[in-house]
Amino acid sequence: MTAHRAAGGPEAGDWAPGTQILWRYRANGAAHHHICRPMTVVRDSPELLAVWMAPGTLCVKPELADGTPVHREPLATRYTKPRSLVRDHWSGSGVLKLARPGDPWSVWLFWERDWRFRNFYVNLEEPRLRWAGGVDSEDHFLDITVDAHGHWEWHDEDEFAEAQRQGLMGPRQAARVREAARRALDRIRAWDPPFGDGWEDWRPDPGWPVPRLPDDWDREPPPARPVEHREGSGGMR
Repeated sequence: MTAHRAAGGPEAGDWAPGTQILWRYRANGAAHHHICRPMTVVRDSPELLAVWMAPGTLCVKPELADGTPVHREPLATRYTKPRSLVRDHWSGSGVLKLARPGDPWSVWLFWERDWRFRNFYVNLEEPRLRWAGGVDSEDHFLDITVDAHGHWEWHDEDEFAEAQRQGLMGPRQAARVREAARRALDRIRAWDPPFGDGWEDWRPDPGWPVPRLPDDWDREPPPARPVEHREGSGGMR
């Protein structure tokens, strides 16, 4: 499998721990970015990119033009009403994101405020494009939640179906997403990395500042080119 890197962009392993990058998503069925989250690099290797989003991080997200949060809009009109982009601080506890090069998903870890582990969240998405300022992807609506014991369940199946009805995802792409979901479930059932690697016990460096959202957060990277994906364990140890 191949990953992608913008022309002149960083190789896997180029970002040192503590480096601040942007994790962005393009709007579905469009070319512009509509989600941007400043993150701190925890680990960057040929096998795994691990990044941390601190509580209180200023992010960019979409909302309905009338100010309604996207998740509160009825599903039938969630993808048809006009939207705008707003800046808002991430509330709640932080999020650790783990991504293997070339995988069409990333694995997120959530904790309660007292650092009790809550769950893993498998976010199905386009394999990430690496560029000088961070990584870019496109969300695929369908997700999987997984608890510490490996029990899993589908998440946002209704949004996945509605996106297809609204033409935001064609039949071929939807089939690729379902296949990616099956592969992700194979990883979960086998408890392959990053599951079972001890990331639940990880904690951020208290000296890391909260990353800043730059004014040019939506700048375009150079054209992408394929990069060979090198297999590895990608574990915490």
